[in-house]
Amino acid sequence: MTAAINRSGPHLGEAPPRETLDEAERLSVEELRDLQLQRLRWTLRHAYENVPHYRRAFDAAGVRPEDCRDLADLARFPTTSKADLRDNYPFGMFAVPQADVRRIHASSGTTGRPTVVGYTANDLDIWATVVARSIRAAGGRPGDRLHNAYGYGLFTGGLGAHYGAERLGCTVIPVSGGMTPRQVQLITDFEPRVIMVTPSYMLTVIDEFEKQGLDPRTSSLEIGIFGAEPWTEQMRAEMEERAGIHAVDIYGLSEVIGPGVAQECVETKDGLHIWEDHFYPEVIDPDSGEVLPEGELGELVFTSLTKEAMPVIRYRTRDLTRLLPGTARPGMRRMEKVTGRSDDMIILRGVNLFPTQIEEIILRTPGLAPHFQLVLSTRGRLDHLTVQVEARPDSPADRRDAAAAEVVKAVKDTIGTSVEVVCLEPETLPRSAGKIQRLVDHRG
Repeated sequence: MTAAINRSGPHLGEAPPRETLDEAERLSVEELRDLQLQRLRWTLRHAYENVPHYRRAFDAAGVRPEDCRDLADLARFPTTSKADLRDNYPFGMFAVPQADVRRIHASSGTTGRPTVVGYTANDLDIWATVVARSIRAAGGRPGDRLHNAYGYGLFTGGLGAHYGAERLGCTVIPVSGGMTPRQVQLITDFEPRVIMVTPSYMLTVIDEFEKQGLDPRTSSLEIGIFGAEPWTEQMRAEMEERAGIHAVDIYGLSEVIGPGVAQECVETKDGLHIWEDHFYPEVIDPDSGEVLPEGELGELVFTSLTKEAMPVIRYRTRDLTRLLPGTARPGMRRMEKVTGRSDDMIILRGVNLFPTQIEEIILRTPGLAPHFQLVLSTRGRLDHLTVQVEARPDSPADRRDAAAAEVVKAVKDTIGTSVEVVCLEPETLPRSAGKIQRLVDHRG
């Protein structure tokens, strides 16, 4: 870590000033648990009475909202999956009349059917509050200029960060993603103190600074809040060294609310504190569904405690992590950085990608057989995906390069990320019991 990152911001290891904490962050563990139980019982009633899916699921499991007398009783209730949300597309999971929904967001899925989420005015207020809290925990302060390079639109990242930053009192520069030379120009000209962006794109921005002959350590940036994809301690060290910033992690997912579910505190940088007054976490065994004790690795599950438009009960995130006691915010538990997923979803440079999406593209590309393998590797600092796909036996050799190029373009156009495609001879990929291993991960 360079001396440059300790300019006017917080110093690593310092306790947060009490005046920077809101009322919920000051709650004792006992006070927080009482609040959670009160809000959980409301949420279970709200979901049961207003969402047909939850009424059916609770009835099938033999539980009713009044059966929750203690936080531990939540384990008796059924989990919710992404498939449940898709099965109720588009608005079947909403718990309020359409007239009360103020905004709709959506995330991509394995088919053409996205996961849809809705927000009431109160939901949007709470979302802005937890993102503001997250930016403050990262070291941001009222009056800071904040460069927001998350994508705007149906994706929750851009607007979630935007309204949270405004709620804190920051001046937002709504740049969105892309046009990297312009990103560097605006950072140089507008002199923001904080940047919010995916970590892999931040490295691209740093590279562009150096390409232009500029030293990124001399920019105005002091804090980077990075999310939307997993990233390592090695990447943190590189960003802090090369850009002279504090690099901290933010966590969220659209199904739960968007960014702002949990935040790494700049004072400790030791995992993400979950804002438990709004989101109740559990970690379960991905296979058995059994709730695991604190400290054990498993699948992260969230229940919303205050959402009106679309409450979620025990939503299976598929993210693998463990719960730990709070540090910088003692009353709020921490989650470790996500170490992987319990399903086959790939997060490639901030974009969710499923093997079935690749399969759909291959199946509609002339000359290609539906036999493929996805190979994940690391090139330089970034994840790289190679799609190895077999040609059909009757496909002319001079057609194969064109077919591979069509897949590259279709993946970029429909999924939004770049991959390499290698077209192989028929029956080249190894098969076990007639099946091809769909995903091979060579990352460290």
